[in-house]
Amino acid sequence: MKEETLILTQADPVLFYGVNNANFRLLRILFPKVKLVARGNIVKITGEPKEVDECLDRMAAVERHIAKFNTINDETLIELVKGGKPDVPVMDNLILFGQNGKPVTARTAHQKQLVEAFDRDDLMIAIGPAGSGKTYTAIALAVKALKAKQVRRIILCRPAVEAGEKLGFLPGDMKDKIDPYLQPLYDALEDMIPPFKLKEYMETNVIQIAPLAFMRGRTLGDAVVILDEAQNTTPAQFKMFLTRLGFHSKMIITGDDTQIDLPRGTASGMVHSYPILEGVKGVSIIRFDKKDIVRHPLVSRMVEAYDQYERREKEHDRKPTEKQQE
Repeated sequence: MKEETLILTQADPVLFYGVNNANFRLLRILFPKVKLVARGNIVKITGEPKEVDECLDRMAAVERHIAKFNTINDETLIELVKGGKPDVPVMDNLILFGQNGKPVTARTAHQKQLVEAFDRDDLMIAIGPAGSGKTYTAIALAVKALKAKQVRRIILCRPAVEAGEKLGFLPGDMKDKIDPYLQPLYDALEDMIPPFKLKEYMETNVIQIAPLAFMRGRTLGDAVVILDEAQNTTPAQFKMFLTRLGFHSKMIITGDDTQIDLPRGTASGMVHSYPILEGVKGVSIIRFDKKDIVRHPLVSRMVEAYDQYERREKEHDRKPTEKQQE
């Protein structure tokens, strides 16, 4: 007799075992000559050496499939147990498979540019209006790199402008203080990582929160570092953030330079960086526009309405007053 242990480190055990343990019951039926016992993320396999080795190999294949696609059905599970390769749909511009196997793709020309830049460069600045998918695409690229073991962690950063970067008066620990500002990033993560795995990543600091106010002095290696809402950084903050980049890391900076919430008269660090970083080797600046907006169609129309209003206001301000004309 032989006993082997499969530790589920890649796939969410909830997905591996299935609803009401349906997948695990099917595995027991498909491997009648071994005894399978599961507890948490550990599966013990007992039986004759040849049967145990085959079972371990096939269940590892099932785990890898779930880790990649975030879903599995009976037909696919049976095919994997037989040693076959399930049919996988070929999709253009696929980044990864999110929750319940939902494909996350680069849907617009500029999203595709960001994906290509991520493969080529170490610093990407994605500028564009709300709803253009720049942050969502950035999160998808970070999760893909983490799953492929290209990096060891994901670091999320966002300036807390409303609190003036002084978070001490808010209740709770650092995570509780910064959470309200990072919620859009969490929303994207929840679309791409199963809840059990996301909780594990947060608890073990594989996915970290890094308030901009506390970034000074850190060197961020082996990571994908994402700075969201970067238009609300000052030039000093922005430069400080850029210099945190460590070896084997990539930075993705996203922002909308039409929605700067800094106090009047304070320059935006992101806007200030354009002429400085343009043309620097290893840096890509991707400018999204209204054509990239992938939210409700009304969002695109509202953005266009505001743009037209702001153009009219600027033209009105440029017209000389009657007194000046006299």
